[in-house]
Amino acid sequence: MDVRRAHTYAATIDEVLAMLRLPDATVEKYQSMGHRDVDILECSGDDASLRIESSRVVDVDLPGFAKKVLKPTNTMLQVDQWRATPDGDWAGTFEVDVQGSPVQLSGTMLLTPDPAGCTEKITVSVTVKIPLIGGKIADWAAKNDVQRSIDAEFAFGDQWLAAHPG
Repeated sequence: MDVRRAHTYAATIDEVLAMLRLPDATVEKYQSMGHRDVDILECSGDDASLRIESSRVVDVDLPGFAKKVLKPTNTMLQVDQWRATPDGDWAGTFEVDVQGSPVQLSGTMLLTPDPAGCTEKITVSVTVKIPLIGGKIADWAAKNDVQRSIDAEFAFGDQWLAAHPG
């Protein structure tokens, strides 16, 4: 199950990248989403790349049909990797390892210039490797927690960028 979302920030790509390069901003973002025990394991890069590796504990309000096969509290290890493209965009990938769970999240990200600032496009792929009900759980996650998480990340970015202009 894939989820695609796009959002335009009132900030340039360089300003968004400056936010992404700050470990404290990533910690604040996840904490604003209700995640806890957030730890930045790596935040490195140069003028053409960026790698962010993080760990956090996330609570999920599971639907009844998933409670027998999934835990409501999970540790997530996430790796985001960004690269500058020759045309001035920044393209990225991410992988989320939900520790001890058959749930896998991965996807792509793209920052492109926009007259209003820049636009971020995200595609998230949700896979649940459980016979018979894995697809139903993936569909539920995509329509609920994944979309809410993307929207919360965009909202945090808007707020952070407005509070830290230029």
